[in-house]
Amino acid sequence: MIRVQQLGAHIGAEVSDVDVTRLDDQTFSALYKAWLDHNVLVLHDQQLEIDDFLRYSRRFGVLAPHPSKSTRHPDYPEITMLGVNKFDADGKLNVAIYRRGAEGWHTDGAYDKIPFKATQLYAVAIPSRGGDTLFASMYSAYDALPLSLKERVEGRLGAFTYGGRRKTNALLDEDDRDWQPVQHPIVRTHPETGRKALYFEPGKILRIEGVDGAESDALIDELTERMIQPDAQYRHKWSRGDIVIWDNRCSYHLAAGDYPPEEDRIHWRVSIHEFGHAD
Repeated sequence: MIRVQQLGAHIGAEVSDVDVTRLDDQTFSALYKAWLDHNVLVLHDQQLEIDDFLRYSRRFGVLAPHPSKSTRHPDYPEITMLGVNKFDADGKLNVAIYRRGAEGWHTDGAYDKIPFKATQLYAVAIPSRGGDTLFASMYSAYDALPLSLKERVEGRLGAFTYGGRRKTNALLDEDDRDWQPVQHPIVRTHPETGRKALYFEPGKILRIEGVDGAESDALIDELTERMIQPDAQYRHKWSRGDIVIWDNRCSYHLAAGDYPPEEDRIHWRVSIHEFGHAD
């Protein structure tokens, strides 16, 4: 039986003494339950080749290439290479690559008609300092909302798109930047746990449907202020060989964006969809 240690008061757990290349179905089921219970799951000391990482990731769902084509692995398009090629040909730092994920708290895939179920990273190279990833619970965000605000957003849909209102789409090819908005409930019930979560992201939301522009902007501002609860966070300090998977249906994340730019911080990343869906 696996050993699970809780990391944050409301989010994050570590599983010890597991080799993901040798998991039987019973052990994986226990690991999957721990992930659902804690939203973010950490496994240390994994020695993986790309095929190992893909095989393990597919046990959670269907893998699909990320929209950012320029950062896909040339031979394995399901894998995004985070932190690779962050210097231009003239030696200038490409800030969009260096600070990827550090512009604000977010959830991956809200711009898709069927959002990502999960994101998983495998740490290939780690800097001498900095480069942490922070996580926060959407469940706690919803639970902490005042009743009046819960009532205002219950049943409301948000319109989301890649880049949101700021149109931050520098990582996309020119031909892929005309992204059509999709709608998701602001209060989202997790399909597996049945718990309610505040499914919201200021960086990708365009508006809240069913209210006028001023009220939509005011609601977005208020939800932005309330989405991160101080006691419902976990900060992960990476080590080489770490695997971290998080549930995009109930958690936010943020890259610290503070490591020495001349050093490598490289991860393999996969976007995981529900079984049967890979839009």
